[in-house]
Amino acid sequence: MRRIHGLEIPQSLDDICHPEKMALIIYDMQLGILRQLKEGTDVLRRVLQVLQAARATGLRVIFMRHLSLPPKLMGVFQFRMSMAWQRVDDPCEVKPWFLRDSPGFAIAPELEPQADEAIFDKITMSAFESTPLAITLRDCGLKAFAIVGAAMEIGIEPTVRHGDAIQTDVATFCRLLAQSRVS
Repeated sequence: MRRIHGLEIPQSLDDICHPEKMALIIYDMQLGILRQLKEGTDVLRRVLQVLQAARATGLRVIFMRHLSLPPKLMGVFQFRMSMAWQRVDDPCEVKPWFLRDSPGFAIAPELEPQADEAIFDKITMSAFESTPLAITLRDCGLKAFAIVGAAMEIGIEPTVRHGDAIQTDVATFCRLLAQSRVS
């Protein structure tokens, strides 16, 4: 960790991988999304591994969940995105996949959010756009977030662009979390 003008400048994942500095964001791990992924079972397994490590360490956990609006409330962006994903040319053919009470909207039961974990719904790709995420992190004094989940190019990448990224793998992240619990 480097310091200047009262600022702490992390140099590595080890500098920030501590429960008092970081939260874990679980991104779009919904049944309807996982069903669309060839490797959905493997993604779920790895996310569960990270979630278990985070819970064991006391890391704050926030689930992000994609929400479709009913067609009457969908705007240009929502229709264009839905038409592309559903491969239809007519906006009248769009079917909202993630309506609030639909089966696909639910978070995978293996990841069952606990009472002290938040679930934020979003209609945008970035978890920071029009959600309480930034306020929550700031109010808790957290300077970093780790993010795992589905939709790397569609949602995780835009969310990471709102932060300052250090990339790692599941094993390294879980090992550093376990070390932070001991020290």
